[in-house]
Amino acid sequence: MKEDLDLGKMSRMLSPRLTVLVTCAREEGRPNIITLSWTMPTSIRPPMVAISVGKRRYSHDVIKESGEFVINVPTKDIESEVWICGTTSGRKLDKFKETNLTAEKPKKVNAPCIRECPINIECKVTGSIESGDHTIFIGKVVALSADSNIHTDGIPNPINGKILYWRNGTKEGDTFYFTK
Repeated sequence: MKEDLDLGKMSRMLSPRLTVLVTCAREEGRPNIITLSWTMPTSIRPPMVAISVGKRRYSHDVIKESGEFVINVPTKDIESEVWICGTTSGRKLDKFKETNLTAEKPKKVNAPCIRECPINIECKVTGSIESGDHTIFIGKVVALSADSNIHTDGIPNPINGKILYWRNGTKEGDTFYFTK
């Protein structure tokens, strides 16, 4: 038997979702990291993705101004760092210093890649859509790199890579979810 739910719980019904660390940077200034789970591919040719960022978030303004971002896919090994990046603001805090994550030079954008993340997807913003209290940034993928031990022919293996998924704090089988 189905029951009616509060519409505010809608996003929870679409779980689990891949958890990512998105990096962004203004031309002059320190880079920032935001934890997101609202991401999706939008095109194969050309390769494009979308991320949804809250309008009140510091990274929202940085991405809007810079026109680029990097999607970094973290693993269970840096779960605590992922949590910090999702629960603190980059307005006053340098998240790279706070978490000891390593900023790596990107290939095609100004925003850094995160060395500890086995997948890095560099993107240039091609458009945006206002969506309530969020903005959906559409990015053309301009560079993609992945550690060889977590994929086979470009298909990631979430078990080998211990990829994190967001599902309100549970773990099932060999898929890793946040425990906070």
